[in-house]
Amino acid sequence: MIRIKEAIIVEGKYDKIKLSSFVEGLILTTEGFQIFKDREKMELLRSLAKKRGLLILTDSDGAGFLIRHHLTGSIDNRFIKHCYIPDVLGKERRKEKPSAEGKLGVEGMDVEILVQALRNAGVAVEAEDGTAQPEKSDRPVTKLDFFEDGLSGRPDSAARRKKYLAAQGLPERLSANALLDVVNAMFGYEEYKRQVETLFFK
Repeated sequence: MIRIKEAIIVEGKYDKIKLSSFVEGLILTTEGFQIFKDREKMELLRSLAKKRGLLILTDSDGAGFLIRHHLTGSIDNRFIKHCYIPDVLGKERRKEKPSAEGKLGVEGMDVEILVQALRNAGVAVEAEDGTAQPEKSDRPVTKLDFFEDGLSGRPDSAARRKKYLAAQGLPERLSANALLDVVNAMFGYEEYKRQVETLFFK
């Protein structure tokens, strides 16, 4: 088991069951789109975010991003961290057919992928021995870095971002601005530069 300080918000009960199998911490569900009209739960999430931080972990499909955007628009972003799972095509075992976009959700991901996604999100992850992952200390990646590396502001930037997202196991729906936040949370400047150098300049 790994311990996580932040409260984790996922879409449904099967996502919660999957995380509970290896995460020791508070895990709540949005009950899908129910969160859009559940004022009491939203107030609870705001309170938890201020007290211990909130980690948003939704599916990488359109519905997941819609729920994620609703949460970020309703809760102070200073207290939110984002965890993203990669786009993996497939079908969960309990379902008769794949989702509309044919992508696996949180419940269908391998535990190893989810653990890495949690670590990449920069949450306070502790192993069973109580050791926490080290904090990133290098300078942040900026919009200028993205421009210079061709990930924004260029005619082929969308295609280059798509290639970069696929290489890092990130969902293709991430915008340039969202990707900038993710890169800083997950990798930091030095690792990012190694990635783009390998991907585009070698």
